[in-house]
Amino acid sequence: MTDDSLFDGKGEAASNAYSAKDIQVLEGLEPVRLRPGMYIGGTDDRALHHLFAEVIDNSMDEAVAGHATRIEVELDAEGFLSISDNGRGIPIDPHPKYPEKSALEVIMTELHSGGKFSSKAYETSGGLHGVGVSVVNALSDVLEVEVARNKTLYRMEFSQGKPQGKLKKVGSVNNRRGTKVRFHPDPEIFGKKARFRAARLFRMARAKAYLEPGVEIRWKCAPELVKQTDEIEAEAVFHFPGGLADFLQETLGKKVTITSELFAGRSKKQDGHGRVEWAVTWSPEGFGEADSFVRSYCNTVPTPEGGTHVAGLRAAITKGLRAYADIAGMGKKFSHVQPDDVMFGAGALVSVFISDPDFVGQTKDRLSSSEATKLVENAVRDPFDHWLASSPKDANALIEWAIERADERVKRRKARDVKRKSATKKLRLPGKLADCSNKGADDTEIFIVEGDSAGGSAKQARNRKTQAILPLKGKILNVESATMDKIQRNAEINDLCVALGVGLGKKFDTDDLRYERVVIMTDADVDGAHIAALLITFFYRYTPGLIEEGRLFMAMPPLYKMSAGGVTVYAIDDADREELMKTTFKGKTKVDIGRFKGLGEMNPNQLKSTTMDPATRTLARITIDPSTLPTTESLVETLMGKRADLRFQYIQDHAQFIEEVDV
Repeated sequence: MTDDSLFDGKGEAASNAYSAKDIQVLEGLEPVRLRPGMYIGGTDDRALHHLFAEVIDNSMDEAVAGHATRIEVELDAEGFLSISDNGRGIPIDPHPKYPEKSALEVIMTELHSGGKFSSKAYETSGGLHGVGVSVVNALSDVLEVEVARNKTLYRMEFSQGKPQGKLKKVGSVNNRRGTKVRFHPDPEIFGKKARFRAARLFRMARAKAYLEPGVEIRWKCAPELVKQTDEIEAEAVFHFPGGLADFLQETLGKKVTITSELFAGRSKKQDGHGRVEWAVTWSPEGFGEADSFVRSYCNTVPTPEGGTHVAGLRAAITKGLRAYADIAGMGKKFSHVQPDDVMFGAGALVSVFISDPDFVGQTKDRLSSSEATKLVENAVRDPFDHWLASSPKDANALIEWAIERADERVKRRKARDVKRKSATKKLRLPGKLADCSNKGADDTEIFIVEGDSAGGSAKQARNRKTQAILPLKGKILNVESATMDKIQRNAEINDLCVALGVGLGKKFDTDDLRYERVVIMTDADVDGAHIAALLITFFYRYTPGLIEEGRLFMAMPPLYKMSAGGVTVYAIDDADREELMKTTFKGKTKVDIGRFKGLGEMNPNQLKSTTMDPATRTLARITIDPSTLPTTESLVETLMGKRADLRFQYIQDHAQFIEEVDV
């Protein structure tokens, strides 16, 4: 029996009409304004300053290619930021595909346009996808471009990515060439209170100068923007002929070092394989709050999460030191030394220049190009061997340092093993916990998964020696809006604490942890994100040391499986899927795309290769920037606390920035 009032004359549900007019097609730069997070990682302070990185990277590419020697950066009192160089200048002639537009207009208004897709204009570059400066244009309420080419100056203006008229020929210039971009971030995107921070721009500009010894970067900002606590200048010139060696020396300051000299150098490009620059030293004093620090770059773009080039540096240093230890008759003592022991107390910088690098994500936080590992290892290894041989005293001191670190690590592990064994005997571990067989915490990890279905797949996919699985039943308690008494009575939280071997709050001690890493592994959907948020809230509030020591991670399971022509790959999210369609499956007429509804739908082999195997997976470390701690605290209270009115207001304020809701 049916109710005819629900249907129109064509037999369709009138109350649920869905037709072609409901399909929205985004053109030009509209996708950027609608989904800024896909292109710059969000709309927060970090994303705001990423706009500067996108523009200065273009000028740096000109410098690296040998066409520019000077870059000028200026921040004025009104919040406008200008970046100019003395390079070749953006082409201004008509574009072959769009004869009615200049090449400059196409570059500024069309995604995936630029001169870096082939090696004709640039052998290496920081920009790869052709979206950088056009994204800056889309997210600026005012952007002006000036180009000086062939003794003639041209200018074009834009607003929110749209041209405010055609390219204008301003007049003749005799002593100027290159490109100048002046822009103001759009308050509609970043908020009315968003402002560039002079100190952050200052440090970013100075870091760029270290990466290309041949370039001079001139910095200038309105004096009223310089705070006494910033320790920066209103005007400065950055030029460092020593490159990364100068950078490391400044970072070291007056710290005591293990060796008398830095190990630094740079390779020349050979056979089209790219080039490498590095600087390394060791200090028993550590670096700030950390024992070590490593900073890495690819084509002058910072890669804060490291990647394959860092792996190559670690391999070269470790293998070189091991070989020297064998020659010096210390090979037996050195046999238990691991790369982490060698790099303990190290300050290391590595910069690579390669063609067509692969990064994880548009913001390029991690380099994934496999060839970078071998490139760096081959470039560094021989010079490191010579460096060690030239100073036996320093080499022996470094070997002894690494052996001492390894001995300390072994002692700590044995102490933890004893503690863990005794704790395991006393504890009644949760019955649903599939524990790993390793008795010590070193190199072990526990995966917290949702439900028995996902837990079953994870148990089959894991490495039984080092990986434990703890399935949780549904969504855990929201600790932000619960009393301590209620938290302590909660079965899921009790199971979690017992499995980890820790107490809560003041009773929490990272030395009690039964695993080296804790990994939250939930479905890649809204429910999974909610469970992850509840778990992170719990860890943030009651086991903060887990986050502070960098031992809490999020697994990154794929949302899609994509197959065509015998090639099968996985996409983490919609943006990754679209990128793969444009690269891996470019030109394919039919691509089979399957969507995983949950981890339980993945067979164990798929789950292992995409999400759990350390050799092929991607993990996201959960961190908190100390400088944003007040904001983080407020955000946790707003989103997870008892006051619904604060949540409602937050939703109202941020609804315009919503990306996609997966329901």
